[in-house]
Amino acid sequence: MNAINVYAIRAIYKFEMSRTRRTLMQSIIAPVISTALYFVVFGAAIGGRIPEVENVSYGAFIVPGLIMLSLLTQSLSNASFGIYFPKFTGTIYELLSAPVSYFEIVLSYVGAAATKSIILGLIILATAATLVPLRIEHPVWMILFLVLTSVTFSLIGFIIGIWADGFEKLQAIPLLIITPLTFLGGSFYSIDMLPPFWQTVSLFNPVVYLVSGFRWSFYGLADVSVGLSLAMTCVFLAISLAVVAWIFRTGYRLKN
Repeated sequence: MNAINVYAIRAIYKFEMSRTRRTLMQSIIAPVISTALYFVVFGAAIGGRIPEVENVSYGAFIVPGLIMLSLLTQSLSNASFGIYFPKFTGTIYELLSAPVSYFEIVLSYVGAAATKSIILGLIILATAATLVPLRIEHPVWMILFLVLTSVTFSLIGFIIGIWADGFEKLQAIPLLIITPLTFLGGSFYSIDMLPPFWQTVSLFNPVVYLVSGFRWSFYGLADVSVGLSLAMTCVFLAISLAVVAWIFRTGYRLKN
């Protein structure tokens, strides 16, 4: 069994992280400002009508959903752009011909994308803490959901970056699928507030389980059981890993 090429992993990881420093406005500042605007708009417009949700102020209630919204979109964006540009410029072939395994390539790109998303999520959390009274009842679970979600959606972003053959496709899934699912996944409300029929429909939205588990780690409130949320998160992670393994085994969109 070959040893892991730590130097290659470190080189790719550091390169991807340095790209964040070069595009600080786009990578960190812009998402934080966007999330703050969501917070102000939704907190002011809806918070006046819904002062509390299960004894939690509405402003505090939406914080986990806002962090999750940013986490999902940024994980997808960071990972998809990270692997798409080597494809676009042709340098992916140099990487594939180098003595670097597929595992090391995925670990580097996905690790960097997940790291960026986790840092961003923590920055948004710190920003929100200055605006509303927050409490985190289960900090270990909060970190676990934060890491698992970042890694899972970084893997999905990696898959999108391999699949996309143009910038339009690169943006299509995050804009047309992930963002709407996040808005409809209980980010700004509890699905218990919906009529029974729509509560049932909401359970087919995978983002509901991510948001619910993450919110539970803050306030002990959940739309579905935390065990189910964790299980579904692990299922998404396993499916993403299986798809990535299939891509490298078959050379899908890589060898041509």
